[in-house]
Amino acid sequence: MSEHFPMHSRRKSKYEPRKVPESKVATSAMIASLDSEGRDTIAAPFGNALIELAKTRDDIVGLSADLSKYTDLHVFAKAYPDRFYQMGMAEQLMISAAAGLAREGFTPFATTYAVFASRRAYDFICMAIAEENLPVKVCCALPGLTTGYGPSHQATEDLAIMRGMPNLTVLDPCDAIDTMQATRVIADHPGPVYMRLLRGQVPNVLGEYDYQFKLGKAQMIHDGSDVLFIASGFMTMRVLDAAKALAKDGVSCAVLHSPTIKPLDVETITREAATGARLVVTAENHSVTGGLGEAVAAALMREGVHVSFRQIGLPDEFLDAGALPTLHQQYGLTVDAICTSVKTWVSE
Repeated sequence: MSEHFPMHSRRKSKYEPRKVPESKVATSAMIASLDSEGRDTIAAPFGNALIELAKTRDDIVGLSADLSKYTDLHVFAKAYPDRFYQMGMAEQLMISAAAGLAREGFTPFATTYAVFASRRAYDFICMAIAEENLPVKVCCALPGLTTGYGPSHQATEDLAIMRGMPNLTVLDPCDAIDTMQATRVIADHPGPVYMRLLRGQVPNVLGEYDYQFKLGKAQMIHDGSDVLFIASGFMTMRVLDAAKALAKDGVSCAVLHSPTIKPLDVETITREAATGARLVVTAENHSVTGGLGEAVAAALMREGVHVSFRQIGLPDEFLDAGALPTLHQQYGLTVDAICTSVKTWVSE
């Protein structure tokens, strides 16, 4: 696997090494595909959605920074090798090339890991793409805590970074259906997009709810009277499961899925938050600083909607390395952890 792993110096450091719990977990448990949890899955939804687009659109091209297998762009590259550009481990170069292709009338989908796009290539995305409002789609794997490889690969702050960029649409789809539909929609969007990706065998959850992705819109997936979850990414899967579990304990939960982080669907969010006397709980696979939770809180305050409000998300710190199930439990992203927190909050 051709990854960007940091080199470790042999020089003696004055700092004590971080204490990481011993683990014999295989690599497969540390890198994202999400556990399907017994659900139906769809293989490589992003790559296969691009293939379908390319059948009728000769403007669709794909670029990778040496990670096509790990963003699922490899299936597109196999189907359309003449429309695939392997840029090597040079994210800034990839973004600049995508901008040039967009100027020539192409619709480029540039893929890498979320950490590398948001941290390394930020200025190139801002100045080459966003300022010019070019139709480049930056689609990134390993968002948030979907890898156990530690801070060098965990994009826990990418939404906060990208939300601040003018002209940029920011998406955090939930599952395979959401990803496939969003890919088709953003291909028609005239401006730049940053989209998080789940890769590999991606669960199909929203297919059970007659769901249709709509750019810039939040959608009610499940209604309830005691708690209103507002979620994005795979945390929508988790809160849907939590809602079912909490119902057995007499707690009725609504789930509002918000795959578009920017522009936020303020109208729907404020309307639903103001309905009844529900506890509003945001849930995201991202730091509690600067992501969906704070975007929702700011929107409610600006619109004068005063509610009881809580956040579920990652702490504002560099996370540990390890097996994903263990890390999700450690940082409170599991269904059990969500249920425990909600039952505490509704009883306060």
